[in-house]
Amino acid sequence: MDNTGVSLRELAALFLKLGITAFGGPAAHISMFRDEVVTRRKWLDEQSFLDLLGITNLIPGPNSTEMAIHIGMRKAGSVGMLLAGTCFIIPAMLIVLGFAWFYQHYSTMPQFEWFFYGSQPVVVVIIIKALLGLGRKAITGALTAITGVISLSLYLLGFNPLLILVLGSSLVMIFNNLKRLKHINLGSIPFLFPWVELVTNPVEYSQGVLFLTFLKIGAVLYGSGYVLFAFLHADFVNRLGWLTEQQLFDAVTIGQITPGPLFTTATFIGYLLGGYPGAILATVAIFLPSFIYVVISNPLIPRIRNSPWASGLLDGANVTSLGLMAGVVWQIGLVAITDPFTIGLALLAAIIIFRTNINSIWVILAGALSGLLYTTILR
Repeated sequence: MDNTGVSLRELAALFLKLGITAFGGPAAHISMFRDEVVTRRKWLDEQSFLDLLGITNLIPGPNSTEMAIHIGMRKAGSVGMLLAGTCFIIPAMLIVLGFAWFYQHYSTMPQFEWFFYGSQPVVVVIIIKALLGLGRKAITGALTAITGVISLSLYLLGFNPLLILVLGSSLVMIFNNLKRLKHINLGSIPFLFPWVELVTNPVEYSQGVLFLTFLKIGAVLYGSGYVLFAFLHADFVNRLGWLTEQQLFDAVTIGQITPGPLFTTATFIGYLLGGYPGAILATVAIFLPSFIYVVISNPLIPRIRNSPWASGLLDGANVTSLGLMAGVVWQIGLVAITDPFTIGLALLAAIIIFRTNINSIWVILAGALSGLLYTTILR
């Protein structure tokens, strides 16, 4: 059933709808995709869907966006690939762009300040929940646990996240293949990380640097979309000095309350730095590698899946990403949870989020409303 094509109109309609309604992060997106393309439309059978999901876990980039691209390619070729991916990205990009415009012009208004004051402690809890859930799958033994702790420590010490990702992935890959080192064939080891930037000299804003920085991030980022913020912090706060801590965390919050891929945070940052041209350049740059990876990954998947080197590299990349994610939680927690009210709000949010299945968007909005009541009435 998965070999039959569908019309481009059907494909566009589905992924536009998903781009508007897909709240809750990558795991929720994948669940919605399965419901639409396997259960309701029967475009793919269960095994084909799982195979595509496995492919997205083997390559860098946003999993849910790459699933949309894969499904489009499977059902309508290269045109379908471009259409499905673009239709999933564009609604989120436009919504985030609207928030970015409003933020740029009205972020000093008290109403906007209370929104972030009340919602950001909730965002910290949501990321902690995602971290714990991913950790149960990624930490498979002492080696991966130690790698995660080392990755967290290096990140908090200020090391470049891309360097940490390469080192952590290589560590697990090498230790998992010590017996094979005697017969090593360098050609059999996949080189998935194109380069590591060690230079940290601040530069003036330019569209070229903006594009290349987001292109690099889109090309190398493994793990949850939350790991994106570690890379953004290293590049745009520490290395380039183009954003403040607060601006980056505000971008994180906007990414949480909008549908579609978290990578559209790039749209928000691009607009803050370079207006509409910056927003478009940043969005294209961060998603472009995903389209390229989908095109080249299909014929390579059997070799990659069967390679013990690639398997070890992937295990290392996943657990290193968790270490980076834990570092992000610590940093943004210091920004968001600063007084008794925000501490209490975070604890209440944790009870609700960990003990119920309520959609996180409602908890974020409730936190924002609590911030309004506290700052305007009780404070």
